[in-house]
Amino acid sequence: MTQKKKNIAIVCGGDSGEFDISIKSGKVVSESINSLKYNPYIVIIKGSEWVCALPSGTFVSIDKNDFSLTLNNDRVRFDAVFNALHGTPGEDGKLLGYFDILNIPYTSSDHVASALTFNKNFCKQIAQNALVKVANSFLIRKGDHYQSEQILGDLGLPVFVKPNNGGSSVGISKVNEASEFDDAVAKAFNEDHEVLVESFIKGREMACGVMESKKRMIVFPLTEIVSKHDFFDYDAKYLGFADEITPADIDESAEIEIKSAAARLYTLLGCRGFVRFDFILTEESVFFLEVNTVPGISPASILPQQAASMGMNLSTLFELAIENVI
Repeated sequence: MTQKKKNIAIVCGGDSGEFDISIKSGKVVSESINSLKYNPYIVIIKGSEWVCALPSGTFVSIDKNDFSLTLNNDRVRFDAVFNALHGTPGEDGKLLGYFDILNIPYTSSDHVASALTFNKNFCKQIAQNALVKVANSFLIRKGDHYQSEQILGDLGLPVFVKPNNGGSSVGISKVNEASEFDDAVAKAFNEDHEVLVESFIKGREMACGVMESKKRMIVFPLTEIVSKHDFFDYDAKYLGFADEITPADIDESAEIEIKSAAARLYTLLGCRGFVRFDFILTEESVFFLEVNTVPGISPASILPQQAASMGMNLSTLFELAIENVI
C-alpha cells in the first residue's frame, strides 16, 4: 500500500525588497522536493493578496479562513508549510503566528524566535548575555533627535548604518566620513522605523548554517564570504559580487569557536529549521553579526553550498526540514 502524498504549501513573495528573490526560492523548493512524497503548491503572498500559482500559469485565491484552496471543486488543505518567504511577513513572525493559530506546521523558527531574531538590536543583546562578542552599536528610532558627533565619537569610523528590522542587505550603508552619516541614516529609515549604527570590525566574514532534524542538531561546514564590494551588500549577496569559499580555510580552533557559538545561539534563540549565522573572525576573537531564519536556498546560496560540501543535495535538505515538522 502506497503512502498518501503530503500537500506542501511553499510560501514565498512578501512585502519587502526580497520579493523577487523569495519567488525564486519558492520555485527552487517546488522543483527540488521529492515529488513521490509531496505535492508542492507555490503560494505567493503580497499584502492582502494570497494566491496559489498553478503549473498552468493560472492563479487560485487562498482562503485565509483556513489557508486552503479549491481546485476542480475539491478542497485542498495543507499538511505543512515550507517557509521560503524572506523578509516580512515570513521572517519576522507575523505569518507564522497565523499558522500557529490554524495549527499548520511549518519549516522555520516560530513566531517568537522569528520576531526576536528579525530585530538585530534585541538579538545582539541576547548574544551578549550568552557571552558571544558583538560590535558596539547605537539604536536610533524614527523621530529621535540624535547627535551624529556623539555617536561617531563613541563608535569611531567607519560605521555600518542599517535598518534594525530586516533580513536582507537592503538599506545598509558603510559610512567612512562623518559627512555621509545623515544620508545613510535617511536611507535606512526608508526601510524601517529603527536604525542600527554599528562599529566596523576588520576581519573575515564567516557564515555557519545550523538545522535541527528529529531533535538532532546539524552544524554545517563554514563558508567564508569575500565581497568584491566594500561590504556584503545586496548586489554582492544576490548578484554574484562575492566569492563564497566552502569549506572555509581557517584554523581548527577558530572553526570550533564559530560552530560552538552558532549552535549555542540556535538553542538560546529558540530557532527551528535551517538557519544561517554570520560572524566576523578577527586575529583575536569571533564577533556575531546577525542571524537569518529564512536564508537563501538556491543551489548557489550559502547554506545549500554548505550542505552540498557534506554530500547533502537540495532534495535531502528540504526533506529533512519538512519531515522535522510532520
